[in-house]
Amino acid sequence: MSDALTHLRRSCPKMRALIARTGPCGLKPERKREPYEALVRAIAHQQLHGRAAETITGRFLALYPGEDFPSPAMVLATDTTVLRNCGFSASKVAAIQDIAAKAEAGIVPTRRAATRLSDDALIERLTSIRGVGQWTVEMLLIFCLGRPDIFPVDDFGVREGYRRIHGLEAQPKPKMLAELALPYAPYRSTAAWYLWRAAAEKKPQAA
Repeated sequence: MSDALTHLRRSCPKMRALIARTGPCGLKPERKREPYEALVRAIAHQQLHGRAAETITGRFLALYPGEDFPSPAMVLATDTTVLRNCGFSASKVAAIQDIAAKAEAGIVPTRRAATRLSDDALIERLTSIRGVGQWTVEMLLIFCLGRPDIFPVDDFGVREGYRRIHGLEAQPKPKMLAELALPYAPYRSTAAWYLWRAAAEKKPQAA
């Protein structure tokens, strides 16, 4: 992490100021979580506030007593109506079932298998799953697999954070932001974390 911070401080005065007022990076990937579980949890949280998503996820996990997290086979053996009764929408149930089916088929790799796949390969592979877009895979790459150079240009918080630290009137478009973020490489995941912090600042500064 020290290498990442040293690089980012040198990459841009605005980023250096942001790091100074934010403090140490709190990015800590869930290194024991399997991609299958991470994707199911991501679907559960889509378009919901944290507390509501956790309640629904809790009901889902309660269907499988004695299990830390249900296997793909368990999910596929669960009646659709039972899953809907947890609070999932029909589209989320379909997505969770497809994730389970793709995990059974090996399309969703194990954590060990994922280490042999590039970021781009994982994005291409996992976005073939129903309900899983590029942003969802990018979150998995950052927060589950700990990939160091992911920059989610479609993320509102990342774009807003960049706008704030640079004092821009409007958020940069994704394509432009991808170019603007090139100096952050190869530590763009850490840069994204700091930009999320900037987006959450009560009194953003364009230092």
